[in-house]
Amino acid sequence: MTTTPATPGLTPAPLVRCVTARNPSPMTLAGTNTYVVAAPDSDAAVVVDPGPEDDVAAHLERVRAAAEGRRIALILVTHRHSDHTGGVDAFHAATGAPVRAADPDWCRGGAAVLTPDERIDVAGTPVLAWHTPGHTSDSYSFAVPDAGAHGAVLTGDTILGEGTTMLDHPDGTLADYLDSLERLAAAGPLTVLPAHGPVPAPLETIAGEYLDHREGRLAQIERILEDLPEDDADALTPAELVPLVYPGLEGPVGQVAEQVMASHLAYLREG
Repeated sequence: MTTTPATPGLTPAPLVRCVTARNPSPMTLAGTNTYVVAAPDSDAAVVVDPGPEDDVAAHLERVRAAAEGRRIALILVTHRHSDHTGGVDAFHAATGAPVRAADPDWCRGGAAVLTPDERIDVAGTPVLAWHTPGHTSDSYSFAVPDAGAHGAVLTGDTILGEGTTMLDHPDGTLADYLDSLERLAAAGPLTVLPAHGPVPAPLETIAGEYLDHREGRLAQIERILEDLPEDDADALTPAELVPLVYPGLEGPVGQVAEQVMASHLAYLREG
């Protein structure tokens, strides 16, 4: 059982444990990280992102083992994608814990939808719900301010442990994503606990790098458009833009790149 993302010398804060689902892929990296949050002296725990439907029974047992006998009192969802929500019903049925998400379709047990900046007091430690849209419109990050020297933030797919995240256009927009990154960059040197991959650089550093990457990509696309005749630039589609930005990219990753390019073109064309 993996209880911490595998980054030498950098581990999650004591109040947070990680169990990685066995769903590795080019999109999920090593798999979806499910987090267990609890104060050391609490008899309850919060679970963030139950993971996919596949192998859910075995994954639930690994999560329960990480909780070390604590009852699962609440389940939180960072966003609607199936590699995060596929296990919701199995976790809810097995534990009786309510499920909270921004999308009411994923709330269970009569629980209310998440609201921006609310404080959730469960399992002996506060959890702050930050609305960080862009990857999807319903994306949330969960800050645990009492965890470790500087606290931690569970970023879902807004910030990953490796590489950069995709924008699920048109639901996820670049304008929202840039705003979310700016908010995270201003939050300080929190430990980043991503939904995929190992623990990256501290929050203010990695959020700044993500902003630089997106701004650099926007500048690259602007140069491409400027080099085209005006009518061709106005008619350029995301599919046509992908090979100009990512030469040789094909398959599922190429399809994801098309969504990302769609979000960038919409951002530039809408001013």
